[in-house]
Amino acid sequence: MAEGPWTDTENDLIVVDYFAMLASDVAGNRYNKAERNRGLQSQLGRSRTSIEFKHQNISAVLKGLGEDWIPGYKPAFNFQASLIDAVMRWFMRNPAYLERKPTASSAYQLREAEPLWIGPPPTLSNQPQPQELEQMLRIAAKFDVAGRDERNRALGRAGEELVLAHERATLSAVGRGDLAQKVRWISDEEGDGAGYDIESFTPNGKARLLEIKTTNGWERTPFYISRNEVAVAEERREEWRLLRLWNFSREPKAFELAPPLSAHEMLTATTFHASFH
Repeated sequence: MAEGPWTDTENDLIVVDYFAMLASDVAGNRYNKAERNRGLQSQLGRSRTSIEFKHQNISAVLKGLGEDWIPGYKPAFNFQASLIDAVMRWFMRNPAYLERKPTASSAYQLREAEPLWIGPPPTLSNQPQPQELEQMLRIAAKFDVAGRDERNRALGRAGEELVLAHERATLSAVGRGDLAQKVRWISDEEGDGAGYDIESFTPNGKARLLEIKTTNGWERTPFYISRNEVAVAEERREEWRLLRLWNFSREPKAFELAPPLSAHEMLTATTFHASFH
């Protein structure tokens, strides 16, 4: 069996294999991980456990890049920097992957009028081990993951569309169909200058001004927020909320942040560190 650091050729081969499995996983198609592992053993001369661990390393790289990964391969950290390069080479050879049309998973879409899961924001108390968090955020910063999501207008629009449906469904479910009909997609109707994307309501009729930030990545994927959005958040503290939509390509989840946003910068422990621009 081969030993020592993995070569670029070996990394490229296992990354290709990983993305083939990921495509099947996302599509809901069955595949045999043990069989694929045996195939790689014959190609690479590496052990089953070594290949298994490398697959987990790839999951960790994708997590840092704010991308989807295979749930069956729990992210394992302290990987070689050369593995990040191999993943980036795969992206360069497959540009359509990052440009794919974003849609929430079909499983989620089948749940008619079911409200979006909105949980607590990440905090200092529930953050990963410092070494893991540092490695994830270093990757995100190096490859400007926040900027990538910000520039991905299709992703942003898909997230806003999902939240729009969620707000209307939530109000209708509590007997406020009158308010549901008044929910507006401001960024679609008027552009991005308002400082929020969706104008909704609480069940008692109080305004909810929602700025939506969407990612396919985990809940700590960094994001950008504009000076105008920060200004509107300060001016309308009682009404304005930032809704962070994450895990979008799998099973969308969200958390809300209320102004002042500077307070959450410490609570979230770099969830949106250096994100103001």
